[in-house]
Amino acid sequence: MVGNALSNNVTTENDAKPTESGATFSLENILSDRHDTLEHPGLKQRESDAATTAAEGWDEESADRPTAEGLCVECEDQPAQFSCKECEDEYCEVCFAAQHRKGTRKKHTGTPISGSPKRADRARNGVASTTTGTADGESKTDEVGADVEMEEDSDGELDQIAAKSTTGPSTEQLGAQPVIGAAVGEWFVERAKYIPLRLTLVERKYLRLLDAALQVSEYTDKIDTLGFGLSKSKRIVHQIRELCAILSGLMLSADYKLGQELFTDRDFQRNAEFYQQIFEFGRRHKIMNPDKMRTTYGKLIYLLQDSQSSEVKDMLNFSCVKPIKTVYSVLERHGALDLLRDDLISVATKEIYADGRTRRDIQKDIKSKERAIETLSVRYQREGLNQEQVRQCLYSIGDNHAFLRTNRDPCDRVIQYLKTYFHPTQAKEPKHSLAIRSGKGGARLSHDHAKQYAFVLQSLTLWREILHDMFRLWSLTEQDLLSESIPYRLRDTGQGLNRVQAAPKTLRMMHTILQRAQQSVGSWVGSSAIHMGDHNVPNALMFIDKYSQIYRILLPICNALSQIPGLSDKPALRSYIEDEFGSIENCIREILSDFFRHGFDGSGADNFFDAGSCIDGRLTSAWNWCAQLEKKRYFPVFLLTGFIGFDGEW
Repeated sequence: MVGNALSNNVTTENDAKPTESGATFSLENILSDRHDTLEHPGLKQRESDAATTAAEGWDEESADRPTAEGLCVECEDQPAQFSCKECEDEYCEVCFAAQHRKGTRKKHTGTPISGSPKRADRARNGVASTTTGTADGESKTDEVGADVEMEEDSDGELDQIAAKSTTGPSTEQLGAQPVIGAAVGEWFVERAKYIPLRLTLVERKYLRLLDAALQVSEYTDKIDTLGFGLSKSKRIVHQIRELCAILSGLMLSADYKLGQELFTDRDFQRNAEFYQQIFEFGRRHKIMNPDKMRTTYGKLIYLLQDSQSSEVKDMLNFSCVKPIKTVYSVLERHGALDLLRDDLISVATKEIYADGRTRRDIQKDIKSKERAIETLSVRYQREGLNQEQVRQCLYSIGDNHAFLRTNRDPCDRVIQYLKTYFHPTQAKEPKHSLAIRSGKGGARLSHDHAKQYAFVLQSLTLWREILHDMFRLWSLTEQDLLSESIPYRLRDTGQGLNRVQAAPKTLRMMHTILQRAQQSVGSWVGSSAIHMGDHNVPNALMFIDKYSQIYRILLPICNALSQIPGLSDKPALRSYIEDEFGSIENCIREILSDFFRHGFDGSGADNFFDAGSCIDGRLTSAWNWCAQLEKKRYFPVFLLTGFIGFDGEW
């Protein structure tokens, strides 16, 4: 009786307040098939109140607007879980760890807020708590202690990296490529330090041998296991020698004379330089072509990582690692760095686009580029550096421009779509609003239109900055992975056994890039936490692989959107789009609004620590949207544009 009376009271109370869709907020409608269209009557009032308080726009900070009670003071997204005694602020667990990771804040005392959810599975997931003062500090695992110690030891060197990234030419001059005809200054000098030299024809033959040897190698299966038998160091040495033996055999079949030299005395130490070169070819090729060696590069980098331990080096009697050959190192060795300061280099390395241009204009650009390459190759050739090597350096810089066009430019295109089709502070139409609410449509965050617009813009800007400096990040990634002083630990992260290793240099560079992105957009929505060396991103290899896939998300979307207007040329397809969406523009706007809402809604994981609004969680949400694309009502439009998936040829 009491239950029925209560139900009747709820129904009667809300009968006077129908939702926007016309359905009454009642128990009967909640249990019906139309429950997705229901909204609580109080939410609309709350949104209107929020809209009036945010009238100044997302990019203007309001000094007298307090943080909502019970939410983290940093990200303003998640419930506050810890209170800092010294800061006198309340944080969620992710932001507390990020804000108190080093310096004087590291000594602050954090106390759990009563009633907040606790993470009982920290130890199981490999994430140690750093938020409960002395008690937790004493119970930290050796892994976290070692990671923190390694990070502190390398702070001096990392500060220099950060200083170079935030001052001088790296921030301002490297922000945009010099236009043709303008003075290039130090732009190409700084850029060339991290641009690998393109492989020659002979080097590509050796690369194929390496790839073939790695394809049949079972290195990670034999090493990254908890089985018994030989010690790990002996297993590593055995597997490295086995791979070198396979390479020697393949070399013998490809080049009998050189192969005979390798087999003369079967001494791996005497052939160390050959093996170092072969391994360097693979690393250099992968940096220039992230979509290549997708199954073999992991084996290669883990093999080299193991070979750097002192015990393995003593047993092998040689090192497998040598520095990557870059454009800068080649020119510096021969005293030809002035090539990178020559204003003609902009013409010699420019990309030639064919879109919307006449054949005559294209041929004119090709001829001017060829003349510039020949002029520079003659001007800067010298003893030890012939014209072909100078051309190789110029071609390598051109490859870098092609990489930026494929990987970075889709971010610029999506940002342009965002600014073209959506207003920063208010939706043009309610159905195209970017507002999301936690629990609705799979969203894990609650943002109004203006806040979600800012969140999307900031995420895309950050991705653009990361891809702009991807070659530098890759260099630092290899330095962290192949460091002799930073050990790794094999742990079950919930996705199988992974090598958990701190990456202090990569992490510091990421904080520098994040700071640059924050300065670019003016303010920041959500968390600034960067996962590195934990169960989410176990090591720098996982990090670099994750962010090198951004173009696989954005490029197919951009290509599909650019092809949609062309569908209207066929009457049947134009009729279908108009019947379903109203117009071509409405179709594009619906696709974009759904992507900007649910590609950045904090979904994709089973807890806020793994997804949400943190730096890595934004990319996790985008991948989750890709996995749901075939369930969208506009998916047939994607297929009509030639879309075949997010992991194919476009």
